[in-house]
Amino acid sequence: MSKAIENLQAALKQAMAGRPQIGGFPYLAETLRRAGVTRNLWYLPACQSLYLTEDGPVVILGTPLSSGTVDVPPFNREALIAALRIDQAGKSTFPEFLEASWRAGVVRYDVGVMARKVAYYGCNGEEYIEDYPAVDVM
Repeated sequence: MSKAIENLQAALKQAMAGRPQIGGFPYLAETLRRAGVTRNLWYLPACQSLYLTEDGPVVILGTPLSSGTVDVPPFNREALIAALRIDQAGKSTFPEFLEASWRAGVVRYDVGVMARKVAYYGCNGEEYIEDYPAVDVM
């Protein structure tokens, strides 16, 4: 196992152990930043997550949201924002957030860990960018 994988897995474990129910994403992102993650790219509906780290890139292949040949939902900014607010309030699981994002037409999103920004993209170049707050990690 590479140093990049070991560091990422340790950071994810630490983040999940201390992550608050409400506002958990900024805690996760700060834990990853401190572990040397600079960027995290998610691809939906495949649930493929690419972590760019100081020790090298690492990919995690999650459980896809769909399989086979499917239509891509149209980008719906309001539905995406609603999914974000539900997640930020601690009222959805991460898989539920991914599903809601996909239904809102998100095909990928890019977490700029250093800039504390997340950009969500539709397949026709649509985008929605949101900042997230800095937090203290214990």
